[in-house]
Amino acid sequence: MNDRPLTLMAVHAHPDDEATGTGGVLARYAHEGVRTVLVTCTDGGCGDGPGGVKPGEPGHDPEAVAAMRRQELKASCEVLNISHLEMLDYADSGMMGWEANDAPGSFWRTPVEESAARLAELLRRYQPDVVVTYDENGFYGHPDHIQANRITTAALAMTDLSPKLYWTTAPRSMMQRFGEVMREFGSDWEEPDPDEAAALAEIGLPDEEITTWVDTSEFGEQKFDALAAHASQGENIFFLRMGKERFTELMGMETFVRVQDATGAPVPENDLFAGLR
Repeated sequence: MNDRPLTLMAVHAHPDDEATGTGGVLARYAHEGVRTVLVTCTDGGCGDGPGGVKPGEPGHDPEAVAAMRRQELKASCEVLNISHLEMLDYADSGMMGWEANDAPGSFWRTPVEESAARLAELLRRYQPDVVVTYDENGFYGHPDHIQANRITTAALAMTDLSPKLYWTTAPRSMMQRFGEVMREFGSDWEEPDPDEAAALAEIGLPDEEITTWVDTSEFGEQKFDALAAHASQGENIFFLRMGKERFTELMGMETFVRVQDATGAPVPENDLFAGLR
């Protein structure tokens, strides 16, 4: 045994992603004395600018947006007590099909091997016991989320490390409940067209396919406050409309699929560190 602390590394695409799917586990494990490392791959420059100005609209300055979002990310990390923040600072690629996908320096355009080599250096430095990122479809098809999955897989292959590896997901039962709450709180929420509705129905997994259910309800307020730290993106963060109590009710369980494991811990499990302590 050595004196290295148990370490969780979360590999995310944009500022604010750390709070949505993993804010609870980051806060919970920090509280339990685990070293938490957040790797944010892009600068978030395709987010909203001041006053809600959208990418491509007059007055949208990606560099200024990125600088603003960097400060918000640091504030979120303080709320979640994240031990170390590492920013790869690739240009935000925007949504699938946007011109930003192929812009020079975009994360999506950067060769996987190049980005993976940088992440592999961080893996060797921190030697995480648990690594969390997105599934192969980036949960909902966002190019930067897909790329985060690709570089994490490639980076692990470049090292001799064998951490427990998890993909974030959501149970279909929760996605159904989420739709109900969105209609409750968003009176102006438009029903998706049939094709979009079918695609939304495929997000997440059947409950029985989820390997790991982590109760983070005790840290719901921290998770809410971490999301609120990304104030410039508030128009896009539906969850902030709920208030802390309803937010915790809906978002107090974080779920994952375990895709790599050397501990033999049985599943389903309720702890990312099952078999490690």
